[in-house]
Amino acid sequence: MDQDEREDRITRMVVRFYELGNADPILAPVFAKAITNFPDHFKVVADFWSHALYGTGRYKGHPFPVHMHLDFGPDAFGAWLACFTQAVNEVLTPMEAQNALARARHMTESFKVGLFPFTLPDGTPSRMPHRKD
Repeated sequence: MDQDEREDRITRMVVRFYELGNADPILAPVFAKAITNFPDHFKVVADFWSHALYGTGRYKGHPFPVHMHLDFGPDAFGAWLACFTQAVNEVLTPMEAQNALARARHMTESFKVGLFPFTLPDGTPSRMPHRKD
């Protein structure tokens, strides 16, 4: 498999994901508030997925801290995973899509637990512990 083709697919997948996300009523406001330069952001995210799928070493950061202060609710995880699933299935090879989705599902659950570690009395995830007044 040609490395340039592989990297092109990853970049196209990232762009497709953000097309879908920017059309999503839950994700679009989060993206609009958090991303000031989409081309630069695409490069960072493509570097992440290149590293995650192929160990290229292009991504040097840690994605969790970047997302800690974003303003979104637990429902964003389902929306994110739906858009991501569609994008990878449209653009990546079946094996790449399978690997990307396994990683994405794991990240989604890890981020959800890390960002919403508490639950309200009704079981709804929360960033803050329930206070009994």
